[in-house]
Parts: sequence; structure tokens; C-alpha cells
Amino acid sequence: MDTLDKLNIMSSKLKKLKDLERKLTVSVEVDQYESKYNTKLTKIKSSAKLDGFRKGNVPNDVLKQRYGDSIHYEVLNELIQESYPVELQAQELKPASSPSINIESEDPTKPISYSAVFEVFPEVKPKLSRWTNYEKTEITLDDSDIDLAITDITERYCHWHKVERAAQDKDQAVIDFEGKIDGKSFEGNQSKDFKLVIGSKSMIPGFEDNLLKKSAGDTFSFKTNFPEDYFKKDLAGKETEFFITLHEVQEMHKATIDKELFETLAMEDVEDEAGFRAEILKRMKGEIEQQEKSLTKESLYETLLKGNDFKVPKSTIDEQAALMRKDSLMRMGQTPENAAEDLFPKEDFLENAEKRVRLDLLFSALLKKYELEVQEADLEKFIEEESSKYKDADQFKTWIQSQPQQLDQYKMVILENLLIEKLESDLKSKVKVIKFSELANK
Repeated sequence: MDTLDKLNIMSSKLKKLKDLERKLTVSVEVDQYESKYNTKLTKIKSSAKLDGFRKGNVPNDVLKQRYGDSIHYEVLNELIQESYPVELQAQELKPASSPSINIESEDPTKPISYSAVFEVFPEVKPKLSRWTNYEKTEITLDDSDIDLAITDITERYCHWHKVERAAQDKDQAVIDFEGKIDGKSFEGNQSKDFKLVIGSKSMIPGFEDNLLKKSAGDTFSFKTNFPEDYFKKDLAGKETEFFITLHEVQEMHKATIDKELFETLAMEDVEDEAGFRAEILKRMKGEIEQQEKSLTKESLYETLLKGNDFKVPKSTIDEQAALMRKDSLMRMGQTPENAAEDLFPKEDFLENAEKRVRLDLLFSALLKKYELEVQEADLEKFIEEESSKYKDADQFKTWIQSQPQQLDQYKMVILENLLIEKLESDLKSKVKVIKFSELANK
């Protein structure tokens, strides 16, 4: 039975519920139910083996008594599976969520009726106001920024040497620690031979400060509080007592600016300190270019969001929040299945998830408004630029052509770049100048 035939024996009514929620009630005529039911009954009859009857000769009333209920619900399920997408198309609906199905009438002597409740995507008509300025970021760089970058590199690639003195800022302490809340242990509360750089702020506030002026062999305890916004809600704001054994104090010896460091940093063409500084400057300028684009794009999107208010499907927000939580957990080596509910709770992601969904919908609407598409030449140019980052550019080009998902990601990046160009020409901007040293706070 083709689609047109189905439409002739089905009907549907659409009702708007709250916000983007819709209720679609579908009615299927008796003939279609009976046709499916009889087909299944005939199939069972041809192979059914029941005591007192020869194979293929079991009376229909006996078969209905034995298999009727299972056939009935199988037919209902098939009717829903087949009719639902057809009626969505007939009503020109684009669901944003899976439907909640409720069978309204399943009496086979009357039309079968069911309702499907779901959310739909909003119709977004982008508004571009020339009265609102976005910020075009410009980042300034001076010699002191280069000095700091070099200092940071030599510290990151440092060597640690044991010293017989009290711990100071930037020393590395090798410790055993155990934390207790109200005298009780908690998950992740202890570690042995833990290496901690004092002043790195990798532990909760107050922890590292209490290691200062302590020496190897010292055992001591102190109390401090977990931050109120700590990612594990059961620990947030709790006063905790830590018991410490300090095994060793190590002093930082910065990396020497030499050929070994150049090789570690993949600076094959650098031969001396002057060349090293020039290469650092080149890399910082590249970072600045990326940051300027990123911050400008962020301001553009924030401006668009402020000027375009529309309803967003709650189900899509929930899905996005779940993905964000999953990503955060995976970065900690965990999965949603084995992680505690209070570890990065989904509620903490809802605000950013709504923003992401809103931007995605706005993005799609703007692409249609500007009629933007990725041309083959655009993709080839992008691949050429990407391949230049690799030693064997030709090998990369060959490999990337066999990666459809990666190519799709490239196309999305190209579309976004094309869209940014259009928006920058259509909207007003004001320049925002920031120092390179301020980027760490962004």
C-alpha cells in the first residue's frame, strides 16, 4: 500500500499545547486494521500446531483465542509506526523530540485512534539590528609578554632537585594526604606520594598555603573548606580536615634554553636563543590571531542572541545538557553510567545547553537567510590549508578524503566562517583592545 492509499484511510488532528509542545491525534480506518490482522492470522495458521488439529487446519476462532491479543498489539504497533511519519509529513511538522504515545481507542470494530505528544522546532526569523554593536577584539603584545611566555616554558619543562630546607612557593612537595569531613572519609580523599607544585592552585583554596615553611619528615593537619561551587555537590562548602605527611621538598631548576629544549618543542630550525625568541613571537602572533577571531565571534553571537528571543524545545536542551555532562565526565575518565549523580549534575549545564541550542537554531536560520552553501572550491582550499600543517601534505589529503565525518566537520567550519563574514559586513562593531596578558582571564 503506497503513501497515497495510506492517506486515504487515515486522518489526523493537530492541537497546540504549551509553548512548542504539540498533540497529534491520528485515526486509522477499520479496513487497514483488519487487513493487517488477517494477514498475520493467515501466516500463523499455515504453521500452527495445536493438539487435535492438523497443521494448517486450526480454526480461526481457536487461533484468535490463542494468539489474538499478541496479534492485536503487534498490529497496533505497526499501524502507529507506519502512520506517525506519514501524518507528520501531512501536517508539515518537524518534531524535536520522540513522541509520547497514548492509544485513545483500540476497539478493532471502530477506527483505531492514538495521540502523540511531542515538541517541535521553532520557526526562527533572524533579526539583525544595526543599532547594536558587537565587539571586534584587538590584542596587543609587548616584549614583557614574550618574556613571560619564555619563563612559563622554561618552568613547564623544568627539572626537580631534592633540597633540605623548608618548602617555598613554586617548590614541589611529595606528600601523603588524607581528608576527612566530620571524621569520615569521602571519595578521592587520600593519596600517597602525591606530587604538588606549591602555588599551582591545583588543589582547593588553603591546601597549598599550609605546605609553606614545612620540611621533609613533618606530619601535620589543617582545616579548610571546599568551594561553594565545587563540582561535587556533596563536598561543596564542607569544612575538611587534611592530615599530611611531607616526604620530600624539591626545588625547581628551569629548563636551559638549548638544542634539547628546541627539539622538545618541535623547533627544528631554531639554533640559538635569538631564534628561539623569534619562534615564540611567531607562535604567540598565531595564537593572537585565533583569539581575536574567537572573541569577536563570541561577541557577534552574544549580540545576535540578545536580539533574537524565541522558544527552544526543552527536550533538545536536555539532550544537549546530557552531552555536555558526558563530555565533562569523559575528561575525568568516567562515564554517565558509572559516575555519581552529584558529579557534574546535568542541571549545572542547562543554561549553557539552552544557549548552545538557541545558537544552533539561529545559525541554521541565518544560513538560509544568506543562502550560504559550501562549494567544492571552498572545501579544497580548506583541506589545502589544513594539509600544510603536516609534514606529508599529500598523505594527509589522501587520508582526509576517506573520512566523511571529518569532511562534514570541515564543511561546518567553512559555513561558520562564511556566516561570520556576512555578519561582520551587516552589523556595526566597536573595537575592544585588550592586552595579551589578559587572555589568561578569558
